[in-house]
Amino acid sequence: MQNRMTPRLAVLSRALATLPLLATVLAPAANANPTAAEVNVYSARQEALIRPVLDDFTAKTGIKVNLVSAKADALLQRLKSEGRNTPADVLLTVDAGNLGAAKDAGLLHALKSDLVKKAVPAHYRDNDGLWTGLSLRARPVFYARDRVKPEQLSTYAALTGQPWKGKICVRSSDNIYNQSMVAAMISNEGEKKTEAWVKGLVGNFARPPKGGDRDQIKAVAAGQCDLAIANTYYYAEMLKSDDAAERAAAEKVGVFWPDQQGRGVHVNISGAGIVAHAKNAANARRLIEFLAGPEAQAWYADNNQEYPVRADVPVSDTLKSLGDYKADKVSMSKLGANNARAVKLMDRAGWR
Repeated sequence: MQNRMTPRLAVLSRALATLPLLATVLAPAANANPTAAEVNVYSARQEALIRPVLDDFTAKTGIKVNLVSAKADALLQRLKSEGRNTPADVLLTVDAGNLGAAKDAGLLHALKSDLVKKAVPAHYRDNDGLWTGLSLRARPVFYARDRVKPEQLSTYAALTGQPWKGKICVRSSDNIYNQSMVAAMISNEGEKKTEAWVKGLVGNFARPPKGGDRDQIKAVAAGQCDLAIANTYYYAEMLKSDDAAERAAAEKVGVFWPDQQGRGVHVNISGAGIVAHAKNAANARRLIEFLAGPEAQAWYADNNQEYPVRADVPVSDTLKSLGDYKADKVSMSKLGANNARAVKLMDRAGWR
C-alpha cells in the first residue's frame, strides 16, 4: 500500500526541509545590528571644531560617528519635525539656552552616567539630568589698551555709567550668548534690576549692534568703541590667527574680568544630550562620557581655546595668558529657564 501523507503533513515536511536554508539566510540578520557600531550626532558646532575629537572616539572604540552640522535653531526644528523617526542619537550644541530649549521641547532623554556626574560640576549640568556641559567660555569685557585703563573697570553694572556713554559695542539681542548673559543676571539680580541694567547698557551703545563677537573686538581696535562684551574663545582665536590683521587687532585689546569681588564673570557652556528617540542610546552615552573625559577636554582646551569643565584638565597657554578669573556659579539650567523672560526684557529695553 502506497504511503501517502496528508496535506498538512506534506506542508510540514516541506517546511522542515527548508529550515537549513532559512537558518543560513537569517542567521547573519538575526545576529547583526546595523546600528550597533555607530552613533548619529546632530551638531551645532562647526565640523572643524568637533570632527577630530569624534574621529579619536572612533579610533578608540570602533564606533563610527555620523555627523550632521547646522545652526542650533535648525537642528532643534529638525528634531521636532522628525519626531520618533529621527536618526539622531546625540544633540551637541553651544549655550545652555539652546540645551534648555531642547529639554523644554521634549527632545532629550535622561543622561544616566556616574562618570559624567563625577567629572562635570553640578552647576554645569541640567538639574533634571537631561544634558551636560562639555566646555566653558567666559563673556568678559574687552577694552582698548590705548584709551582705557583696567582700573576704570569693575563690574557689569558699572558699564551703564556716564563714562561709557557711546563707547560700548556688543552684538544684537537675538544672539543666544547675550540672551543667556541676561538670563543669568535675572537669576542673580531679579527681573526689575536686570531690566534697568539693560536699558542703561543700551543707552551707552556706540552703534546699533551688528556682526559677531570678533566684530565687536575689531571695532574696539579700530576706535569705533572703547569697550566690548564678547566670548573669550573668539579673542583667543584672534590672538593665534594666521591673519596678521586679526592678530594685530586682538593685540590692541585687553581683557577685563568683571565682578571679581562679587559673583564673578558670566560663563556659559557647550554641551550635549541624548536625543529622546535615540536608536543608539548606549553609544550616545559612551560618546558623551568620552567628551567629558580628560583627553577630549584637553583637546577642547588646546584646539578650540575653550575652558575645560573638568578641574583636573589645564587650560591652553593662550587662555592662561589671559589670567585667572572667578566665575559666576549660577546653574546653567537657569539660563534656559529664564530665556523667554530675558528676550522680552531685552525687547522692552530697546536692545535690537
